[in-house]
Amino acid sequence: MAGHSQFKNIMHRKGAVDAKRSRAFSKHARLIMNAARVGGADPATNLSLRYAIDRARQDNMTKDAIERAILKGSGGGEGAAMETITYEGYGPGGVAILVETLTDNRNRTVAEVRNTIDRNGGAMGENGSVAWNFERKAVFFVAADPEKEDEVMMAAMEAEADDCAAIDGGFEITAEPSRFGSVSEALEAAGFQPEKSEVASLPKTTVRLDDAEQVQTLVRLLNLLDELDDVQSCATNLEWTDAALAAAEGA
Repeated sequence: MAGHSQFKNIMHRKGAVDAKRSRAFSKHARLIMNAARVGGADPATNLSLRYAIDRARQDNMTKDAIERAILKGSGGGEGAAMETITYEGYGPGGVAILVETLTDNRNRTVAEVRNTIDRNGGAMGENGSVAWNFERKAVFFVAADPEKEDEVMMAAMEAEADDCAAIDGGFEITAEPSRFGSVSEALEAAGFQPEKSEVASLPKTTVRLDDAEQVQTLVRLLNLLDELDDVQSCATNLEWTDAALAAAEGA
């Protein structure tokens, strides 16, 4: 796992307030609608929709709300078609930032992302400036006791996952994005309900920041980007040491 954990990477976001969760529901609906519009309403044959639904459920989006979004998307929906655009930049200390968006207006989105980065201690980068250091992976966290390692690993490997590693509180499984559905199903069939699952951009190499103020500035920047309506996710190559996590809590 190149010495890092994806779930340490997102620990600083666990304390989301209700207002942020409400914004998350809007983003989930948009992602579900777009996936259904592009690939159809059946998550069994539409991997993008399956992923969008799983992601929404993890944030406790209701079944009715999910079904409404699927119906709206598969029925043609309202408004312009949306496109996925990734923006690249740098945070304090040269930390790389990858911002994934879903938008119906790229001019609005790039302006919002650029302004947020430029005004909060970062700088926009050119296309390809940091993307080379990230790879897309399906990532799962299973909360389980250490003695369950063989069972978790067997389920993951049978679904052709790339790796299964013990981390604090359980196990982290990584796989190619195309294996997201099969790994989810294999883990559930073995009695393990993933506590967290996503398709994420993972850094190949990380940067360590020892300055607590720089870490806090970075975390505030990531949170502000997350609050933008068009932003679906943010990735960074910060190495989340215990000191960095402690600093992040004060952001």
